[in-house]
Amino acid sequence: MEEKNVDVAIIGSGSAGLYALGRVKAAGKSFVLINGGAQGTTCARVGCMPSKALIQLAEDFHRCGILGRYGVEGHKSLTLDGEEAMGHVHDLRDTFVDRVISNSTAHMGDDVFIEGYARFLEPNLLEVNETRIRAANIIIATGSRPIVPKPWMAFSERILTTDTLFELEELPESLAVVGLGVIGLEIGQSMARLGVEVTGFDQLETIGGLDDPAVAKTAIEIIGRDFPLHLGQTAEVTEEGDKLRVTAGEQSVLVDKVLASLGRRPNLDNLQIENAGIDLGVHTIPTYNTQTMQIGDSHVFLAGDVNAERPLLHEAGDEGRIAGHNACSDQIQAFQRKTPLAINFVDPNICNVGKRWSELDLEQTAIGEVNLAPVGRALIMGKNKGIIRVYADKTSGKLLGSEMICTKGENLAHLLAWCIEQELTVGDLLRMPFYHPVIEEALQAALYDLYAKVETKNSGPIVELKPLP
Repeated sequence: MEEKNVDVAIIGSGSAGLYALGRVKAAGKSFVLINGGAQGTTCARVGCMPSKALIQLAEDFHRCGILGRYGVEGHKSLTLDGEEAMGHVHDLRDTFVDRVISNSTAHMGDDVFIEGYARFLEPNLLEVNETRIRAANIIIATGSRPIVPKPWMAFSERILTTDTLFELEELPESLAVVGLGVIGLEIGQSMARLGVEVTGFDQLETIGGLDDPAVAKTAIEIIGRDFPLHLGQTAEVTEEGDKLRVTAGEQSVLVDKVLASLGRRPNLDNLQIENAGIDLGVHTIPTYNTQTMQIGDSHVFLAGDVNAERPLLHEAGDEGRIAGHNACSDQIQAFQRKTPLAINFVDPNICNVGKRWSELDLEQTAIGEVNLAPVGRALIMGKNKGIIRVYADKTSGKLLGSEMICTKGENLAHLLAWCIEQELTVGDLLRMPFYHPVIEEALQAALYDLYAKVETKNSGPIVELKPLP
């Protein structure tokens, strides 16, 4: 059996693995990149990109409904060809996947890129196919896969996950979405807007991962206009003829397909990681340092969705860079992580930035908010539904975080994340320029509401302007 000796072995050629590879190459270290299963990253194949293609298609088609108020005749006769719609999503998905592969593994030789599933034989020894690889340091970036309850596997051909959803050639007539987190909401709303009869279920009393009660309440009201949401009860799925019955408490619906959006499971179970001398204890994920990505004091690093910490592409990229840097270094370096930023691309966007509601000390926190209903730009766009909530330290006025559901939320969330990263106060933000009429004026209004509740104020009689010296 062939045996290779390398400085770094990277298991997984997804986003985290590829970013780690960039650091390893730059350091001039010898390496192998190992990948089992499909190439092209979770984001490009089954995540961010095909879902956004579906969302954009659904939003554009749904937008036709507003044309009547502009005096456009004939808009009600517009129809959708589901097969062509899904074909468009497939084409874009394939373009994104091909682009990733062509820019990463397409031109790598067999000596450094090995397709197959790795397993640990010893702490520093891996086996892939008929090759053994001895590595000084190992980066595990094997990603994750959708969770499907075992009882549902009996009718798995009618159970969809993000791994199979974007392979559909045509739209189902009816769909139950079980799990109303980011994926469930995005796909559920999109399918509903494309004419599928959608019903949503979640055992929680909230949706989209929201924990600010005011934002969650508003989100349930808005998204519930697109498809019914049944919350607070565990859903059960059974066969009934050629359909599936989904039941939660007193709610029951008969559907063609069920989308299981119940979270994702780390791909660790086939690595035989116990042979690496790593103790999993009672956990399925090894204990690791989020600033170094190192597992304990070992030579093994964990990066990307496999650690289930922040399953987002930009976080996977940062974790890959950190793991790659430390796998090539004589000394382990800790890095400060960026301000948390999460965006749900439902319409309107659901976003959270910085500290979550559940992380706040409410006695020391001031909260500002604005309702989108009277915002001029939003009213013109026909998108004046939603709420923005911003949080700051009551004494210093330092911005802490935000949750919102509003149009252009993806843009406002970035602005707030940058401001939190720069440790700005509410007063600092109000001295920034705001144009008229723009959606950013809604954020400005929320900041004014917040500014009235913090103790630290700007100097000068006009708070929006800095006094000249």
